[in-house]
Amino acid sequence: MRQARGFTLIEVLLATVLLAAGLALALTTLRAATATVDRGEALSQRSERMRAVAGFLRRRIASAQQIAFQTDEGTGEIAQFIGEPQRLRWVADLPDYLGQGGPHLHDIAVDDSGRAQRLTVAFGMVMTGRTIEPEDPRPPETLVDDLASLRLRYRGFDETGALGAWNERWGPSALPLQVEVSIETERDGAWPVLVVTLPQGTGQPGAELQP
Repeated sequence: MRQARGFTLIEVLLATVLLAAGLALALTTLRAATATVDRGEALSQRSERMRAVAGFLRRRIASAQQIAFQTDEGTGEIAQFIGEPQRLRWVADLPDYLGQGGPHLHDIAVDDSGRAQRLTVAFGMVMTGRTIEPEDPRPPETLVDDLASLRLRYRGFDETGALGAWNERWGPSALPLQVEVSIETERDGAWPVLVVTLPQGTGQPGAELQP
């Protein structure tokens, strides 16, 4: 009978090397696929976060109405819209899912009282040209919890009746035609610039709030 021939040491070592190389290649491919999935999920969460905040701001600002939320006791001048570089106040009907409904003051502002800056929104009921202070005030809601910077700008008509330049301030007695919102966060960097058109905006010349 012929004696069975076994594997030589070189053949065993070669097989081991090939197996190790295959496992290394599989592990590298798995890591690359996992990293791709993680990047995709992070990008999806980032996009969803931007869409949610931008959609909320667009809907709320676009619903601004020509309703006064405060009145100067001395001059009788009313305030319907006050736009500043990092704060914006106006009146709009509040959906039932956000509160009791009806005209409410919307107050968008930067809160830097904590360890990180936040972009917040607060609501207050408006009646007969005044904002009603509740007995148990509701704390501001956080829109962005890692705010790096916020820039608000406003635009209306110029003296010739044409669309004017962007202004850092607007108000208080008239609504602008457009509001621009630029947000930058610590995690995501600069967001796409949001430009909102106000259907009830008059954009009348001379309505800008002086610095």
